[in-house]
Amino acid sequence: MLKIITKEFQELNTKELYDLLQLRSEVFVVEQDCVYQDIDGKDMKAYHVLGYKNDQLVAYTRVFKTGDYFEQASIGRVVVKKSERHHKYGYDIMKASIGLIENVFNETEILISAQTYLGNFYNKLGFREIGEEYLEDGIPHIKMIKS
Repeated sequence: MLKIITKEFQELNTKELYDLLQLRSEVFVVEQDCVYQDIDGKDMKAYHVLGYKNDQLVAYTRVFKTGDYFEQASIGRVVVKKSERHHKYGYDIMKASIGLIENVFNETEILISAQTYLGNFYNKLGFREIGEEYLEDGIPHIKMIKS
């Protein structure tokens, strides 16, 4: 069971910030062998959804209000530590992120830029593909929407 905490950027302590950047780098840069600028200046506008297991950060997303990233509310940097994926924590962290948008932002439409191979995962959470596949940082992505 994940312990999920949601914080705005200025509420994060140094360890939480270090842990989330480390997890993002571990998966998006090292595991996926993708050199890109993860620290993109957008974290300050985001809500950070942190999923802990035994005091270790194992799942994470960042969530944006309407207009702060896309025209719709959005969820990005969805990540689960490789050794913990068999627990299906991706669903837990995404459901918490969707709940944040619905209950705190009072929004129902959510746009994401999903890695194409994860389309089925997002479909199970109520997202549907829109538009054509495109490359983002050398990885195939597709826009998906939930409304």
